[in-house]
Amino acid sequence: MGENDVPVRCPECRRTHAYAPPAFPCRCGAPIVPPVLRGAPAEPITHRNWTDEWVTVRCEACGRLDQWPQPELGCACGAVLRIPVRPVSATAPPAGHSPDVHPGSPRATTSLRAPAHIPLPPTAAPARPSFHPVTIRTARDAVTAAALYLRWLGYRDIVQPEDRSTSGIDLRAPGLVAQVDPTTRHTSLRAVECLWLNGLSASSASVFFSLAGYTPDARCRADDLGIPLFVMDLTGTPQPVNGPADELVVRGA
Repeated sequence: MGENDVPVRCPECRRTHAYAPPAFPCRCGAPIVPPVLRGAPAEPITHRNWTDEWVTVRCEACGRLDQWPQPELGCACGAVLRIPVRPVSATAPPAGHSPDVHPGSPRATTSLRAPAHIPLPPTAAPARPSFHPVTIRTARDAVTAAALYLRWLGYRDIVQPEDRSTSGIDLRAPGLVAQVDPTTRHTSLRAVECLWLNGLSASSASVFFSLAGYTPDARCRADDLGIPLFVMDLTGTPQPVNGPADELVVRGA
């Protein structure tokens, strides 16, 4: 476990993770890390309310208060966990600073620089450049974040089909079809199988992205079919949640 890692236990499967909270760039240039509340239990996310998915964090360098995405962790069991953060009132501003309070200030999605990189297993070579996500505030943002991640993995010429009502496919690239589920429900077995059928008919690999995670039967079926599953948090950073996704991250496109 790294120096800044926090142990997080999944209440669904009892697995313990070493979690490193993401860092965000304050306007003053200093990195901001949400103060994770050590020892507080993580909660599975079963319903999302976008207006409540942000936490107030104080910059230790300049004292500014700003809103940043609530830290989240995708467990290998398919659950998406909300990581508790210490209330800002418990964090004293730096001496000599009068904090600028912007409790609801919007952020340009391109300003986020965290996490600095997604660590790859030691066997992964060569290392990729840093992945820079975009904040997810809408369903369209989720598709954009998935497209950026696929490009980071090495896929090229990624396009969004004009009409997804028939196939449900959100992104296409040569040899690839991808679907993004931005809803607050766990992605179902049927959704995974439909994506696989679309990939089969197009002679393409399939990749699935979800904000709320996957049902257990959907995960089992994806493992059987070799479909990489990723869970995204509101920072726009996908995390692999099954073996095929781990392999895709290692080898790339």
